[in-house]
Amino acid sequence: MEAVAARVPTLPPATHTNSYALGQREVLLVEPATPYVDEQRAWLAWARGLSSRGRRPIALMLTHHHPDHIAGAALFARELALPLWAHPLTAARLGDTAVERLLHDGEVLTLAGPNPQRWHCLHTPGHAPGHMCWHEPSLNIAVVGDMVASVGTIVIDPSDGDMAAYLQQLRRLLALRLTIALPAHGAPIADPNAKFQQYISHRLARETKVMAALRQLHPRAAAAGEGGSSLDALLPLAYQTTPAWLWPLAKRSLEAHLLKLLAEGRVRRHDSGGWWLPPAPATRPQR
Repeated sequence: MEAVAARVPTLPPATHTNSYALGQREVLLVEPATPYVDEQRAWLAWARGLSSRGRRPIALMLTHHHPDHIAGAALFARELALPLWAHPLTAARLGDTAVERLLHDGEVLTLAGPNPQRWHCLHTPGHAPGHMCWHEPSLNIAVVGDMVASVGTIVIDPSDGDMAAYLQQLRRLLALRLTIALPAHGAPIADPNAKFQQYISHRLARETKVMAALRQLHPRAAAAGEGGSSLDALLPLAYQTTPAWLWPLAKRSLEAHLLKLLAEGRVRRHDSGGWWLPPAPATRPQR
């Protein structure tokens, strides 16, 4: 398994996106990420150098459509004469960049070589609608894109993310009992099960803080008539230990948490955009 990290315009503290060469003879190149000319030259040199070691790239694969994962896709596809492969929901978001093969959940990509590899496609929405991971069961390894990171964290932006789906897919990855996870940002994760559980626990703990913030601001059932609590009012309570310079990013995840809770019927939303807790159901007296 070979990798190269290319500098990209991504969210701090990450500065690079990892690309991976999957396969021993036939090779799939994951994450054609960088928009920077010097980094693109280095990336192309890396990809072309694979042939000197008996490895032949056959396609470029996209984990999802965010700019720090696809900025080199059109150039690399053209320079290397390789097709782009991606999930249909990613392909639909790429504008003029053409995807030649649509990948679906459960599909298996078999790569020829001394030890043939079979990479199982996993559609893992939540961070992005078309996000994909790839799992090789015989190696017990998965490329996990932006599901987790070994540097920084993962933002769930409600503009194209879904917190409930994200947690569901983290549990799916946890159930694989992987030995190694290969993230888009940071070093390979040697204990991915602990990382997946950490992410799940962190999100659920944050959810508890969001609920506590709503109770603190609006302990009365009259909250609906008052318009509820704004994101700006909830943010410093739900993210007390998060540095203030990260609050603009935290605000996106806060809204994603609230939308999940809304779908579950655990919070309410006012027409003005404010949030509040519904009154607890009345308990019947014991007979």
